Amino acid sequence: MKKTLIISMLSLFMSLLILPATAQKDNTLSKKEIKEGWVLLFNGENFDGWRLCNNSEMAKNWIIEDGAMKVFTDKTLSPSGDILYGTKKFKNFELSIDWKASKGANSGIFYNIREIPGSPIYASAPEIQILDNEFASDNKVASHLAGSLYDMLPCDPKTVKPYDNWNHTVVRVKDGNVSHFMNGVKVVEYTLWTPEWDQLVANSKFKNWPGFTQGISKEGYIGLQDHGNIVWFKNIKIREF
Repeated sequence: MKKTLIISMLSLFMSLLILPATAQKDNTLSKKEIKEGWVLLFNGENFDGWRLCNNSEMAKNWIIEDGAMKVFTDKTLSPSGDILYGTKKFKNFELSIDWKASKGANSGIFYNIREIPGSPIYASAPEIQILDNEFASDNKVASHLAGSLYDMLPCDPKTVKPYDNWNHTVVRVKDGNVSHFMNGVKVVEYTLWTPEWDQLVANSKFKNWPGFTQGISKEGYIGLQDHGNIVWFKNIKIREF
């Protein structure tokens, strides 16, 4: 009995020693990530590098709360709306981001953004959907659920955690080959600028949108959508290939 108690106490002590070494703080990079070429797009403290789409200012309806970006609705704040990381355009990359939707919330992650004056962020860029799959009003179509290539290819909803829980999304883009990962599971694959892509567009709400019929840009900005709901984002990082 005494020997068992000593072993248990030693095991607990060792686990406490190991935990601080393995737990990574939000909005930081590990030595391994730095070696692999990852860079932070958000440091958890300010909006350096971020701005309103089609504007030089940062949107007023985005704040930082507990180390995360938070978008909310306040019609008295101006300017407000969708934001993008405007420091650099990306072509071949892996984007990693954590997000949390409030009850009923809707938002999106965009890449290869081409800014079109007077047009919203989604006018010419593919969208990885963010949604509270259970209570959001736009939950009737499979390709509108979280993790999907919006209105084109569906994500398995079983891979998505419910509202008020953090989800982890990764998007890999290499020479037009795109994969979406939701909480560690590959959920969507497609290839831009192919007949198959053209067919996806033709079968979607974007079939007559100039930003899509003219073709998705070969490179562009990374952006986040203001859909009028409360959504949080953190651990936004990217590496280029």
